[in-house]
Order: sequence, then C-alpha cells, then structure tokens
Amino acid sequence: MKKTYLSALVLACLCQVAVAQSPSDGGRVLASSSPVNAAASQKNVAARITGTVVDAATQQPVPYATIALVNPATSKPVDGTMADGQGKFSLEKVASGTYRVAVSFIGYEAKTIDIEVKNAAVDLGKITISSTAKALQEVVVEGQRAMIEEKVDRTVYNAENDESNRGGDAADVLRKVPMLSVDLDGNVSMRGSQNIRVLINNRPSTITAGSVADALKQIPADMIKSVEVITSPSAKYDAEGSAGIINIVTKKNTLQGGTLNIDTGVGLRGSNLGLNGSYRVGKMGFSLGGFGRAGYNMPGSFENEQTTVTDDQQNVIRQEAETRNNMMFGRYSFGWDYDINEKNYINASVQYGLRNGHNFQDGLLTQRYQEGTLFSRTLRDVEVTDNSGTVDVNLNYTHTIKPQQEFSILTQFSRNNRTNDFLNEIYNSSGSDLESRLKNINESFNQESTVQLDYTNPIGKNQMVELGAKQIMCQVTSDYETFTAGGTGPFTVVEGTNLSNVFNYNQNISAGYFSYTLTTANNYSMKAGARYEYTTINADFEDGDEAVYIPSYGVLVPSVNLSKRLQDGNTIKLAYNRRIQRPSLQFLNPNVQNPNQVLPTVGNPELDPEYTNNFELSYSTYFKSTSLNFSTFVRNTNNSIQALRKPADDGVLVTTFANIGQEEAYGGSVFGSINLSNKLTLNGGGDVYYAVLSNNVDDLTQRASNSGLVYNIRAMGNYKLGQGWGIQGFGFYRGRQVQLQGMQGGFGIYSLNLKKEFNEGKGSIGFGAENFLSPTIAVRNELNSPTFSQTSTNVMHNMNFRINLSYRIGKMTSDAPRRTKKSVNNDDLKGGSEGGVQDAGAQQGGGASQGGAPGMAPGGAAKPAVGAGEKPVQAPAGAPAAKQAATDSTATQAGDVTGRWQGKMGEQDFILNLVADGTTLTGTAQSPMGQLPISDGTVAGDTISFRLSFGERTILYKGRTEDEKLYLTVDFQGRAVEGTLERVK
Repeated sequence: MKKTYLSALVLACLCQVAVAQSPSDGGRVLASSSPVNAAASQKNVAARITGTVVDAATQQPVPYATIALVNPATSKPVDGTMADGQGKFSLEKVASGTYRVAVSFIGYEAKTIDIEVKNAAVDLGKITISSTAKALQEVVVEGQRAMIEEKVDRTVYNAENDESNRGGDAADVLRKVPMLSVDLDGNVSMRGSQNIRVLINNRPSTITAGSVADALKQIPADMIKSVEVITSPSAKYDAEGSAGIINIVTKKNTLQGGTLNIDTGVGLRGSNLGLNGSYRVGKMGFSLGGFGRAGYNMPGSFENEQTTVTDDQQNVIRQEAETRNNMMFGRYSFGWDYDINEKNYINASVQYGLRNGHNFQDGLLTQRYQEGTLFSRTLRDVEVTDNSGTVDVNLNYTHTIKPQQEFSILTQFSRNNRTNDFLNEIYNSSGSDLESRLKNINESFNQESTVQLDYTNPIGKNQMVELGAKQIMCQVTSDYETFTAGGTGPFTVVEGTNLSNVFNYNQNISAGYFSYTLTTANNYSMKAGARYEYTTINADFEDGDEAVYIPSYGVLVPSVNLSKRLQDGNTIKLAYNRRIQRPSLQFLNPNVQNPNQVLPTVGNPELDPEYTNNFELSYSTYFKSTSLNFSTFVRNTNNSIQALRKPADDGVLVTTFANIGQEEAYGGSVFGSINLSNKLTLNGGGDVYYAVLSNNVDDLTQRASNSGLVYNIRAMGNYKLGQGWGIQGFGFYRGRQVQLQGMQGGFGIYSLNLKKEFNEGKGSIGFGAENFLSPTIAVRNELNSPTFSQTSTNVMHNMNFRINLSYRIGKMTSDAPRRTKKSVNNDDLKGGSEGGVQDAGAQQGGGASQGGAPGMAPGGAAKPAVGAGEKPVQAPAGAPAAKQAATDSTATQAGDVTGRWQGKMGEQDFILNLVADGTTLTGTAQSPMGQLPISDGTVAGDTISFRLSFGERTILYKGRTEDEKLYLTVDFQGRAVEGTLERVK
C-alpha cells in the first residue's frame, strides 16, 4: 500500500487564493493600490526585496516557506523564491512597480502583502503567518504500485506485491511474468526459447550455468522483490542468451539505521523461515540475511509407454510408479558498501545458496513386450539425490570523473559444487527379495573468475559513448562413477568412458564492446553497438585415450535499438540483435544419467555454440488508468542444440544432444494493466507464436521436423479491502509446447490469497490456497519418429493451503547511499533447462509520461493543485533529507525516470513530471508562476540533472534514482537542500 497525504494539496489552494484575492487583514500596504504593470517596468532600476517568515504564535522562524511575487493586475507571478532554514528570503533585481507578495507554507494560513518598489531596497521585516487547526487533520490516500510495469527497455513484475508468491520458489514467481513460461519441472522459456540469461541482482551465478531449473529451486519466492525481462539487450552486455535476459531482484535495504525482518510460514506441502537485517551509518552500509524453505508431502504418479522398432522387431516398454519429493533449499548473503569520497565508491558482497533434494519413484514397474508378448518384468525403487552449494563473491570499484563520465572495475568469483547421484534397488517380480543394486555418483563443480572494465563518457547533451573489456575464466569438472552390487553385497565399479571417469572442461572468453547512443530533438533515439568475443576451450578425460578437440572461435555480435516517442507519451521501438548460446555442463557431461533404466541421458562434449538473430517491434500506449503493450518478434536460430532421441537394440530410448537443428519462431504478445480504482488493479495478457523446428539430417530414420502454435495466458488481480485487509488472485495456463520430435502437454495453475496488515504495517498475516478446486495436475507428453513413439504422463498433487506471518523490527530513514552498486554480469553457457544467463542492460529510448502536470512553487517547493470540493489538510512535517542516492543491484536504469514523482524537498512538498528519451530529460512543473518546463535535462543510468527558471533565477537540480525513489539535491543560497520523491502510479 502506498500512502500519500492530501495535505500537500493545501499549498496550491492557498497560493491560488493568495494571487487572486485582495490583501488579507494582516497585510501591509506599502504603496498605492493602483497597479503598475511590472513587466513594462523592466527598464527601471532593479531593487531587492528581503524579509523573514516567522510563526505568529511562537515567533520562531518558518523554514523553507514559499514566497511568490505577483503582478496584481494579472494575478500572475513574475518571480519567486523559498525561505532558508532560518525563514529568511531575498528576491533580487526586482523592477520598479507595484507587486503583491504571497507567503505560504504547509499548515499555515496564506498571507499577502502589497508593496511598491521604487529605487530602494524593500525590507519587509518579520512576516508572521498563523497555523490553521484544519490543516492538522490527516487524510490518507491508499494506492497501489502496479504489479506489472512496462518500461522503456524492459517489463518489470513487482513480485513483492503478490501475496500468492509466499512459500514458493523462484519458478513459481516466474510463471507470473509476461513473455515467460515455466513448466512443472522449473524449466524456463522466453517466447518459446529456453536459451535465456538469468541474473540474480544483476549478477550471474554458477548455479544457473549447470541448470536454470535447479537454480530457481534455490531462491525462495519470499526473497524476490521484482523480476525484469529484457528481450533486446545492447552490445554492452554479454552475447550469451539467445532469447534475452531475466534479472531476478531480491529484497534489499540500503537505508540509514537498522532493521530486522522476520518471515515465516507453514503449509500443507512446505514451510519457510527467513531473517533479513540491514544496518547503515554514515558512508558505510551492511546487510546480512538468509531464507530457507522445506518442501514435503508432494506425492504424484508416473506412467510411460514407448514403442521402438529394431531389426524389424517391435519392442514395447510400459512403466508406472508412485512418486514423491522432499527438499530443503535457501540463500544467505552478506553485503558491504562504502563511499570513499565524492568521486570514489567501493562495494563487496558474499552470497551462498544451497539445495538438498531427494526424488523417489516407489515401486517402478517396468514390463517389456516383444511382438505383443511379455518378455520381462522388473520392479525397483529409485532415489535421485541432487545436492548443491554455490558461493558468489564480488568486489567492485567505481570512479566518477564528472557527471555521467565514469570508470569502473568489477570482479567476481563464483563456484558451484554439485552432487547428482541415483540409486536403483531392483527386486524380484513379486517384490519380496532384493536381487541387485545400481548406483551412480556424480560429483561436479563449475567455477568462474571474472574481471570487467567499463567506461562511459557523454558527448554534448544528446550523445553517449560506452566501451569496455571483460575476461571470463571458467573451469568445469565432472567426476562420475557407476557401481553395481548383488543383493545387499558390496558395490563394484563399472568401467567405461561414459560410466566411470573424470571429465574436465575449461573455457576462457575474452570480450570487448563499443556502444553509441544518440537522441534527437524530434524524440528519436538510437543505440547501436558491437561486441566481439573470442572463446578458447580445452576438454579431456583423465582416464582413457579418448580426446576431445574443440577449436577456438570468435564471434561479432551487433545490436541496434531504435525508438520514437509519439504524442501523448506513446512509444514505438524497433530492435535487432545477434546472440550466441554456448552449451552448459548439462549438455556436455558424458556421464550416463539413467535413474530410469529405459530413459538414459548422456551429454555430448563436442557440441558447438548456436547463433540466433532476433527482430522485435513493440508499441506502448497509456490512457487514463490503463497501459497496454503490444510486441511482435521473429527469431531464427542456426546450429541449434537440440535433444536427439534414438532407440537402442533392447528398446531403450537414449537421449543425447547435437547441433543438428534449426529453429524459427514468429509471434507476438500483448499485455495490459488497468487501475479501476485506487484499490483495484487488474493485469492480464498472453503471448503466442508459431514454432518451426527441423534437424535436416541425411539419415531418413533420424530426420525430424515439427511445427505448431504455442500460447500462454495469465491474469491477476489485487483488491484492497480496507482496514489493512487485501485479497489477490492469480491464474496461468501454459499451452502445449512444440518440440523437435513431439510435444509437451499444457497445464494450469491458480491461487487465491488473503492478507491482513497490523501494527501500522510492520506485521502481516496471510492465508493462501493453490489449485484448491483440483487436487492434481496431469501433464501428457508425446514423442514420435519413424523408429519410435513414446507417451508419458506425470501427475502431481499441487493442491496447497498455507498461512504466512511477517514482522519488521527497527526503523530505517530515507538517507540512502548515493552510489550505484555495479557488478559483474556474465554467463558463457547454455544452461540447465537449455538456458543460460544475461545481464539486465538498459536501452536508452523514448518514454511515456504517465502523470498530470504537478504544481510547483518558486524555489523548488512543489504544490499539487486542489480540485473542487477537496479539503486541504496537513501533511506530516519533518521528512528526513536524503543525499544523492546510490542504487544497488535494483538500480533504476536510463529511461526509468519517466513518469510522475512526488515527495519533499527539505520540508516542502515537491512534484515533477519527467520524460527520459535516451540521455535527454524533459518535463514540466506547475507553479503559481504557471507551467514551467525543465531545461538542460540529462539522464545517464540512475543519475539525472535539470534546471528550473523562476523569473531571472535558474536553479540546478541533481539526483539519482533507486527502487522507485528519486533523491534530489539543489544548491539554494549557498546551502544544499535535499529531498526524496516517489514514483506516483
């Protein structure tokens, strides 16, 4: 819930009264009431007007009061200023004439004084203003931050606003994000492609290099603040990730003071516990936290039937089993940052993630038929153990040469240790005696060391140059052994390259990039660049003579992003980029993974990378309380890495991987958000594309092609019931997925959640239900080729009920750090669910202004206009000042400042309307002097600056953005006035 105070409206109302009415009873007439046109008197000798604003009751100064100099003939302001901390003010170079001085401040009655300026300075002395009792009544307006936001360069899903995420993992969160699709195993795809780049807080992690699906299970949903989707990253960012970027932003706190947040929950199928704390004092900040979850009571069932033809003989295998899963996972982090001085900043962090998973197939019955006759029957229990631990260490330094000109050194060390074992206990046909056992142990690690240099430099007011270099050194090792045992006897090792060996895979990537941004006066923006990456690979087996030779290769990756801001803030964008996808350990590992003996999987160490061309056209529009985004895309992938299934002599279906495929996709998406009131928000949309896949191999028995329409739809709603109560609903349906040799069935998920906040929002209790109308979800898969066919059905019990409790201890102020926490972003592998990771880079482009014109008093004190029948009331005074804010991994990117911002400068309310277009910042501010345009506006990353002119006086504003907040500073009469604004939705 966002809270604003209607009392801010008092300022504009009082000021309008001041400039329209005759002098108040307390006014002091210093000149004839016959007005003189001040504008016509500019040739006269200029004078100075001074005074001090004090409280009528206490005689204490009223700091930062607003003073407007009004022409009484037209009732229009001609100059203005803001009092300093001692209530003193000064208006310089005032031409001779008759004027009205209007004085106003929050919680005080407005006062006007008529004066006549001749050739001498005018000292108004003490100007007393009286407080108003009405202004002390507080009225709270309840609003909501949009669940999903369409920004210039990305789509953002604000996960922290969705109560249905409580108690799940990152896969549950990503199902709700536009353009993403997640299957029940956690495999993620973007617009039908699983070649994606996944970041955690703008940083890669080796947990995603092996398997994105497994990585998502290590991130509790309660830790996620938002998810950002970028489909067309610029050349500044790694070439990895054919489909685009997913950046998972976790909840962090970088404010002043200390706080501790406790989250816990218990449900039918899982429980969670989290503790997160932050402490900041002066230039230094610390954060320490962790979140863990246990999953249990997750039963299901499995059926499989496959038919193969070998030597003109038909083999049929039928299987069935009961399944269950148990797991524990979590993430723990420690962060530190320090402002060395105004131009130098350093930050570091350590994160550790772990996962302990056990999957069981109980009573797996396998029956083999040859020519319709039962040939054999086996019964076994299967256990798969999947444990992993990941550590990520970052140390970064940033040096600011001048505004927007910056040099940074970013370093990262990341290592993932994983154990992926299976055990088969094989019984006789009656299930009474244990006949034999089969075991595979696979210990592996994936380690990366990265150094990155970045430099940005503005050219004039509308151009930006970015260049840099990067080195990634990756080491991967898989140590695997296969064992057999008779009954309860000892295990013995089974020899063979694909059964017991050590596989080493070392990959180094050297990269350099150049990017150029240009923004024109007619609202066109272009960002073009190129990135060159050179890859060297060494791979070998420690045992055996089998050698793996993979030649080095280089790739040039161009990108072009064009945008045009149309009337009413609507935006159209056109983008092209070329991407590369390297294979990950999942596809390379030659270890035979066959916990189910009739469905073995083996990797291919000699895989080459795949290359993708992406074309995208999108249009965003805003009207009233509704936002809509339409996009179309074309994607073409050559040398595609695809799963290839072949029947063995005994009818077993072996899965491996090869560069034999070509993928094409043609589609589009639409998404809309509407605020029906300040309490009800609805979001919904979907994406659809036509997929064409083919392998074009010469062997007719292995040739495969497939095509078809694929779609995903989602909808969610959020309603504030009042008194701290809220209700949220979510529904998602994933249509069938087209694969090279078949299809994967669709499924649907829905949830309903009720939440109650208490103790002024410090605590909350929630009740949730998932798939409560249908206890199970069944997904049917089909595969077909000239030599085999397979159908399988997985049934999962997803009905769930849970209760969550959250409470925050301590208090933070809004005095945030002022630096951007930059960090390394890389991943050089096609990972896990056939996906990789890519940095959330910003495109600078046109934006849409979504707010009305704000009111703003001279000197920088903002005043929203009061509508008919509205009651001006007092806003709480004493809002803490903020320094130039730094962003952490959740930093707002260039173009994200577009919109309406409301808050305080010092003690005064302040409102701005901003539109970012590339490096150019434009906008307006409404004041008693009329609508004021900002001038000389610039934006670079999370840093902005602009000027406002009040008569002959021009004031420079500087600021930074962080987490939907805008921190501003202005030099007023030799002292800094600071403020914090929030984006108004």
